[in-house]
Amino acid sequence: MRKWHRWLSVIFGVVLLWIAATGLLSQIVPILAGPAPKPVAVAGFVCPPDYTCRPKAPPAGLRGWIGTLHHLHSGESFGPAGVAIATLAGAAMLFFTISGLWMYIEMWRNRARRGVTPGWFWR
Repeated sequence: MRKWHRWLSVIFGVVLLWIAATGLLSQIVPILAGPAPKPVAVAGFVCPPDYTCRPKAPPAGLRGWIGTLHHLHSGESFGPAGVAIATLAGAAMLFFTISGLWMYIEMWRNRARRGVTPGWFWR
């Protein structure tokens, strides 16, 4: 398990860092940008019957980056290959979580078998 954990971390480390950074930025930018601007009416636009229409507000300032960050985060900016890599990176995060927890439990059990008092965090 450690071998797989080690090799996959080398391969996916950069991609996971990219996804973590763009995901964090996509959450921080709306906070820094403040409240969304009110929609503005478009001249000559008529809403079809039985629809509730709201005109789209043009993104300004930091708000304009939100869509870009989402596309970078999801891999859409790099086409189908980018989406596939982002999906594999999500699966890798799940694998690293499970394998890391597995390795921790195994180390904890091995210390208990050897008679060393296992603690949650040992030195």
